[in-house]
Amino acid sequence: MTRSIDYGNLMHRAMRGLIQTVLEDVAQNGLPEPHHFFITFDSQHPGVEMADWLKARYPEEMTIVIQHWYENLTVTDEGFSITLNFGNSPEPLYIPFDAVQTFVDPSVEFGLRFETQDYEDDEEEEEDAEEAAPAAEEKPRTPGEVVSLDKFRKP
Repeated sequence: MTRSIDYGNLMHRAMRGLIQTVLEDVAQNGLPEPHHFFITFDSQHPGVEMADWLKARYPEEMTIVIQHWYENLTVTDEGFSITLNFGNSPEPLYIPFDAVQTFVDPSVEFGLRFETQDYEDDEEEEEDAEEAAPAAEEKPRTPGEVVSLDKFRKP
């Protein structure tokens, strides 16, 4: 086996570090307007802590919004805990950074998407997938239709 640099996982670690830094700043200084966050996470990920009724409602993934009302935002190296309001019922959540699938701040058109969730077995899974995957069949190319823009021009 040859040694290689795993840029994908290095980038994911760096991006999760960015989320950690942003959330630490918000925990210390509050959320400046107009910023707000949409965070989608894997609700089945080990370490996610949430009410049973929320897990039943969101069995695979959940998106939370951090904007107007939130409490007890605490950030660690592994993840963050926060209390959010669900139908006038405050619910505490704990979300490991490894469970985060997307982090978006639409107020500044910033977003991160994580394509893989497993760090420990990535290399082994890639090798297994290469062995198990049949060679991809190339799809035949169909000619494109040429559209004249003249019919859309105003006289």
